[in-house]
Amino acid sequence: MKLIDLKVEEFINTVDSKSAAPGGGSVSALSCSNGIALIRMVGHLSVGKKKFRALEDEVQEKFKTIINSLEGIKNELIDLIDKDTDAFNLIMSAFKLPKVTDQEKAFRSIKIEEGTLEAIKIPHRVAEISLKALNNIEFIIQYGNKNTLSDLGVGVLMLAAGIEGAIMNVKINITGISDNEVREYYIKEVTSILNLTNITKETILVKIHNKL
Repeated sequence: MKLIDLKVEEFINTVDSKSAAPGGGSVSALSCSNGIALIRMVGHLSVGKKKFRALEDEVQEKFKTIINSLEGIKNELIDLIDKDTDAFNLIMSAFKLPKVTDQEKAFRSIKIEEGTLEAIKIPHRVAEISLKALNNIEFIIQYGNKNTLSDLGVGVLMLAAGIEGAIMNVKINITGISDNEVREYYIKEVTSILNLTNITKETILVKIHNKL
């Protein structure tokens, strides 16, 4: 059964077990998907309201476009919850391969590195698309339903936490990659994403706290 098919309590208890997966990567993807769900909730509770209808048509259309675009990111993040655990299991399967002959050892090493690269790509994608979502929130703050500001704030926190968690999962797997260019690429990528996330998060949270 897929993780996303579990009940909330079942998912939590699956994480709370002796198994290393699902772990921080899947939980990070879940955090980001929940963050976007909250932001979209704010959108649903804004569109159609009297104050929203009084806004200029261009503003209304941009607001709706942003909310609609976040659905695709949310759905991809939901898919990545399971993919992160699948990547981890791929590595574990590779470690179990025979390593008696030189040929077996070489094949095993290749498979371990392939699994490790997948375990880097998945959380990198989580962080990448979640930052894209985070970058759209300032517009939502400006024109969204003021009664949902706290929900929006929680959404921001969930996104930021999920992004940083995903980045940690990239970093912990980097040492398993032999290609220096690949390592440097992902280190540069996640460093940039984390810096932008922290700046954006703090900017948005200050605005939300000032409006509460």
